[in-house]
Amino acid sequence: MLYSIGYATKPIETFTEQLRHYQITAVADVRSVPFSNAFFDYHQDAIQSHLARAGIRYVYLGKELGPRSKDKSHYDDCGQVQFDQLMNSKLFLQGVRRLQMGLEKGYRIALMCAEKDPATCHRSLLIGYALKRQLGMELQHIDHLGDLETQDHLEHRLPEMHGLVEDLFLSEQEKLDQAYDRQLKKTSYRLPDS
Repeated sequence: MLYSIGYATKPIETFTEQLRHYQITAVADVRSVPFSNAFFDYHQDAIQSHLARAGIRYVYLGKELGPRSKDKSHYDDCGQVQFDQLMNSKLFLQGVRRLQMGLEKGYRIALMCAEKDPATCHRSLLIGYALKRQLGMELQHIDHLGDLETQDHLEHRLPEMHGLVEDLFLSEQEKLDQAYDRQLKKTSYRLPDS
């Protein structure tokens, strides 16, 4: 089982308690920049120490699975990252393989990022989306209150978020596809000089 969790404004004790509740044994930090400007408990060194005290292993996978790319070909003309390019890159696929190896070794892994709602985070829009389509793997998102939401449920929430549910001229798949595209345009990383 593969999970995801966002720390948002959670006290570190709540964060580790939620991980323990789901018997998480390893956290994969998938932030491109493993620091927080506001929540110092989530700086890379600090979170690694907190997790170690809780008996949870930490691994940094932001280089492989983060939402920012160093490859300029992964960006459009406006400087916005294109997840379809990123999820098929060699580096991303290496990160997916590392997750698979961890699961094969028996780790219960949670992907960690900052966003409160997984529907606004690359852990669902990039990683969960890719894992579902490339491997048939369903990511379980631990929400802010500690409840679970499946990747499938999250994706079916997107059309409602973008006002597409009542569109009678779109098929269900077209609604999902358009909502996903709109969500990416709204939330995906843009280069600072764009």
